[in-house]
Amino acid sequence: MRLELTRKTDLALKAITRLDRTGGLIKGADLAETIGTTTAFIAQVMKPLVAHGWVASEPGPTGGYRLATDTTQISVLDLIETVEGPTVDGRCVLRGTPCPVVEKCALHDAWNRARGALLKELSATRVSLIEEGVQV
Repeated sequence: MRLELTRKTDLALKAITRLDRTGGLIKGADLAETIGTTTAFIAQVMKPLVAHGWVASEPGPTGGYRLATDTTQISVLDLIETVEGPTVDGRCVLRGTPCPVVEKCALHDAWNRARGALLKELSATRVSLIEEGVQV
């Protein structure tokens, strides 16, 4: 489990909160400008959100992005894992390989408790509660 998020996750959160507050269709170029990225990168940011069914993408000159779900149903953990991939990959925090049950690393139990608390908090926090414009 990494304890960092990429710029792509920051932008995805900004995009989905912007779409939530706008309530309608936003052109890709306008969304990119609003959240502080390029038109070329916005498609990469939005791809996992569209694939997950949270955002609808309408192609063409009159197209854009529109929210397709209620953000009260999306946890911050769901968003992170949709963009970044699974947060728990089975690797030991110290060794980088799985911790064998008989030879657990020195941090195994403490790390699992801390990771569990972090994931619980991220799972309980809804995207709808994130303030627009706040750096993640």
